[in-house]
Amino acid sequence: MLLSTGIRAQINVSGYVTDAQTGEPVIGATVFCQSQLKGTTTNSFGYYSLNIKKDLYNDLTCSFVGYKQQFIKQNFIEDTIVNINLLPGLTIKEVNINGYIPIEKRSEVSTINLDIKDVDRLPALGGEVDLIKVLQLLPGVSRGNEGGSAMYVRGGSPDQNLILLDDVPLYYVNHLGGFVSTFNPDAINSVKLIKGGFPARYGSRLSSVLDIRMKNGDLNKRKGKATIGLVTTKFSLEGPLKKDTASYYISARRMMYDVLTRPLTPLLFNGVSMGYSFYDVNAKVNYKFGHKDRMYLSFYSGDDRSVSTFKDESIKSINKLRWGNVLGALKWNHVYSPKLFSNVTASYTQYRNSIVKNYKGSGLKSNYNFLSKVSDYTLKSDFELFAKSWSTVRAGGSMVYHVYTPTQIQNSQVVDGSKSDSTIVKYREEAFESNVYLENELTVLKDLIANVGIRYSNYAVKRNSFGSLEPRLALNYCVFDNHSIKIGYARMQQNVHLLTGHGVGMPNDYWLPATVKLKPEMSSQYSIGWSHTTKDNFYEMSIEVYYKEMSNQISFQDGIAYFSGTKNWQEQIDGDGEGIAKGIEFLIKKKKGAFTGWLGYTLSKTTRQFENQNGGKAYPFKYDRLHDISIVVQHQLTPTIDLFASWVYNTGNAITLSKEHYIVPHEVMYFEDDYPYLDVEIYGGRNSFRMKDYHRLDVGVNFTKKKKHGERVWSISVYNLYNRQNAYYYFWSSEFNEEYDHQGNLISDPQKSLWQQTLFPIIPSVSYSITF
Repeated sequence: MLLSTGIRAQINVSGYVTDAQTGEPVIGATVFCQSQLKGTTTNSFGYYSLNIKKDLYNDLTCSFVGYKQQFIKQNFIEDTIVNINLLPGLTIKEVNINGYIPIEKRSEVSTINLDIKDVDRLPALGGEVDLIKVLQLLPGVSRGNEGGSAMYVRGGSPDQNLILLDDVPLYYVNHLGGFVSTFNPDAINSVKLIKGGFPARYGSRLSSVLDIRMKNGDLNKRKGKATIGLVTTKFSLEGPLKKDTASYYISARRMMYDVLTRPLTPLLFNGVSMGYSFYDVNAKVNYKFGHKDRMYLSFYSGDDRSVSTFKDESIKSINKLRWGNVLGALKWNHVYSPKLFSNVTASYTQYRNSIVKNYKGSGLKSNYNFLSKVSDYTLKSDFELFAKSWSTVRAGGSMVYHVYTPTQIQNSQVVDGSKSDSTIVKYREEAFESNVYLENELTVLKDLIANVGIRYSNYAVKRNSFGSLEPRLALNYCVFDNHSIKIGYARMQQNVHLLTGHGVGMPNDYWLPATVKLKPEMSSQYSIGWSHTTKDNFYEMSIEVYYKEMSNQISFQDGIAYFSGTKNWQEQIDGDGEGIAKGIEFLIKKKKGAFTGWLGYTLSKTTRQFENQNGGKAYPFKYDRLHDISIVVQHQLTPTIDLFASWVYNTGNAITLSKEHYIVPHEVMYFEDDYPYLDVEIYGGRNSFRMKDYHRLDVGVNFTKKKKHGERVWSISVYNLYNRQNAYYYFWSSEFNEEYDHQGNLISDPQKSLWQQTLFPIIPSVSYSITF
């Protein structure tokens, strides 16, 4: 009856897209029906569902960067499960992308999917490949200090990034004082960064979403990889627990410097033994229960540790610093029908920062313990309904139990056998957060794709609750072939604050709950952009303008650098800050040919304003940068030699620096030569001084050779090739050539000079890795 009237019935084709060699899900792969010009992409578990018209003849094309296209010619006359295995091996320059969805036709706004292979190839500081540093090369993403792995996205601070590892938030993502991120690239399957136009399924942060998925492990054969570099040693192993059904993946990474420094430092520093190290462990197990059910168990643990000890016949002293994360998650995927997919996640995540100081000697025994931590217990459920060929509905919710311990201090002293002092300070806050969301990704008109959503968040702490209704909108309108206009809007609420102690060195990160006094942070972001792909698919380009308003920002009060004493932590913070971030981002990417890479440019301005700081006037955010440029070039010289280079330039950081000084007489002698004057510095506005502009060139080459049982790679890189002396921080230095009259009065001031400290000159690095 339907065919006789010229109307064809709808059928559904669904299944998983996986790597043919390993069984890993291919996330973001395109499944396209060429005869009906309809397509979809796989979700974060590799699942797809495509509604097409019942036809006498149908064809499907499945493609993804770095894989051979898979063509499926079949007469689909009813709902059909088609699991697709993609063979790796082709580069993007060799692929004929018939089913590829270009940037101007994607529904996503302000979103970048990063190929993990690009992360492995780029030159790195100390030879340690770093995911976050690659993201810093993209427009709209700024680094903090040089060498740091913090992300500042569109004028936001690092805590305003929702960083998910297998759907679970990580609070701290740095090692080595921020020079290395916690993400071991060997353990990562996919990376997605969202800077604006956030889908309703994401929330709880203001500035960005970094969605990272770990590898599941090879379902077919056992294999491993080992790497030795100047910074770390890494090892990974994966394989089937039951072929085609269950697999495992485990990797470990460790900095080895303490193995050398612990025995050597006592010889150099009068018996004081010092050591520093960090480690990461990633592990995952997955199991397929037939065609409809899959379970995943994910685990991550990472720590930084610094230890110094001294011991002789009468004194024993131990100082230990430790900070890091632990994370665990259990997931269950279920396919209720070809059109309805669900995922349930139970997870735990914790960040802690601890200091232990023990001293014993000369009749004195003292113990000091400091702890700051946050723990989350989460249960969440997500559903995807592939309702029609033009509509995909997502809905779900979550419940989070937060336990905050901003400061916990235990301090005790025993003098000559009697307890003389004992101090216990502990602040603990508990909070409960719940969220529900509904979003619909639909084709409104032939050339108009929309993602419309709503999210409701409720945060309860100490019998007070903060509700937030958060509308989301992303529109993509194809104005004509290969050109589109994209519009995004998102309102966000963040229920956790981060304060970082000032200074260079070990982290003083305090994760704090929103309270009645320190209300949840809020933001509203608007964006509009243009996207285009050339007809030959060689180039992809985009321009985007954004404007973001932020409220309830927090900062230490003037004169306070970190929590101290027994004063309530809330009384040391200003929480009425307002923020404005606005900018223009430009990206052009070459995807095919002998040379590939991208050019990114950001023109931006970011300010903060507090009632009791800087005279109530707005001031530049510390990492406000007018200009930010990055150029990345990759070239495969031969099948076994890859060349890579990256150049970055940006306006210097905004810092607070004294602009003048004078001396006054003082009765107390402050110097050994009885210098009777006190140096007084006069400061301008907050962050009113600009550091010098920053620029740097990094280059690298990889030599790959196929071995009998795997592959070996020598990676050689040079950080800061032309040895640019970039400033890490500034300081004043005085030259005491003052003159006095015959009565001893000073008649000429000491001369002050401004100096800079550079930490990273030209640094060559080498690493060796082998797969087996």
